[in-house]
Amino acid sequence: MSNDVPNLKAFKRAPSVDISTWYKGILTTQLAGVEDTGGAFDIVLSNMRKGTEPPPHVHTHENEFYYVLAGNVDVYVDGDVLSVEAGECVFLPKRTPHAFLIQSPEIRMLVLITPGGLMNAINEMAAPAEKLAIPSDDAPTYSTVNLQETMRVFEKYGVRFLTPEEIGREMPAFPMSLETR
Repeated sequence: MSNDVPNLKAFKRAPSVDISTWYKGILTTQLAGVEDTGGAFDIVLSNMRKGTEPPPHVHTHENEFYYVLAGNVDVYVDGDVLSVEAGECVFLPKRTPHAFLIQSPEIRMLVLITPGGLMNAINEMAAPAEKLAIPSDDAPTYSTVNLQETMRVFEKYGVRFLTPEEIGREMPAFPMSLETR
């Protein structure tokens, strides 16, 4: 057995305040992270309100897989708009610019990120959740904060927000008025 192979242990976990954070208006529950999986993946339960979505962006290191548990979302990728409803999923390969806009008042998604590590960026900027509920309407969101610090942290993890020119080219159906926040 190689010394490079982590000694992983089986575990059982359920959403709890202890493993949840509030990040830019989003309740994020990290069900598994790099420490649990040897870096193989992060898996997150994400509860969001319409209007708390991140700006269009691209990941250089990880793939994302969204499984919608409740609500519906439009995903902008490869020049298309994919409408994803509860019970459906979408896969977003690394180096593929994408964005999503929540269409229902709230959404609940299970997000698989592979390889793991992106949640370390989120956790660096998040606050411990005070309860298992989406933060209040007055919580800071991507659209209400200065994104310079967010972009600095994400750049360390290989995530970059798109320029307006890139958005127009990569996802022409994305409503640019949302991007002027």
